[in-house]
Amino acid sequence: MAVFLLAVGAACCLGLGFVLQQHAAQRAPRSDLLRWRLLLDLMRMPDWLLGIGFMVAGLILSAVALSQGEVALVEPLLATNLVFAMLLARWLTGTRLGRSGWCGVALIALGVTAFIAAGRPEGGGAAAGPLRFWLVVGIVAGLALLLVALARRMPLFEEATLLALAAGLLYGLQDALTRMTSERLDSGGLGAVVRSWQPYTVVVIGVVGLLLVQSAFEAAPLRMSLPALTAAQPLAGIACAVGFLGDRLRVTPGALAWQVVGLLAVVTGVVVLGRHPAMPGHHHLHR
Repeated sequence: MAVFLLAVGAACCLGLGFVLQQHAAQRAPRSDLLRWRLLLDLMRMPDWLLGIGFMVAGLILSAVALSQGEVALVEPLLATNLVFAMLLARWLTGTRLGRSGWCGVALIALGVTAFIAAGRPEGGGAAAGPLRFWLVVGIVAGLALLLVALARRMPLFEEATLLALAAGLLYGLQDALTRMTSERLDSGGLGAVVRSWQPYTVVVIGVVGLLLVQSAFEAAPLRMSLPALTAAQPLAGIACAVGFLGDRLRVTPGALAWQVVGLLAVVTGVVVLGRHPAMPGHHHLHR
């Protein structure tokens, strides 16, 4: 129950933070896209700083949740951040949730419930060796790099989606490395953490992901970026958890079928909510 409450609290803070950040990022100069200057310009906007405050609170809560529970359990719960984003966006725009909005909320809630109930995520499995570890990390990081390269050739709306997908993949990897850092802290103390590379990589991934997310928020309405980010992060996190952390899911045919159904329901709910008119937007822009 503690892990559940921590993860849902983290999702709430992240959802509120994303809406406030996008509200500010859409006012940033278009020339700042994918440039570090974008973050410097955004630091001058109070609503962006408030959004970052919510996001940091969400990251702290999610880190505590990851230290106490399996990544495969926490990640689907973090995907509910879009529900909280919808509630704030509804307040900002005055748009009612409506049938499609409630359908999206129900799909995410039922999908998370189905995945957790069917998969019964648990830790305790053997961690992967170096070859498998770096193979999984290389695939996730390589996919993120490929998406960024492709995004630069796309119109702004499509670019925002690809940048958000890349950020989601990196954030999923970041969550898995956060779990590794927590385990190292428990086993070897603070000295072991300081001497390891994982915490520094977590910070670097966080900064790069922040630039990608803010660029996506600047390029297009929130509906073009947040659903992609919300869908990609748990999928990448679960893949990393099973791939090299030793997390285990039930693998009976029935359990696997319900896990797939649950994840598909979450992704579908994310897309439905992302297209809801309550999500903030502005005019379609091209390069």
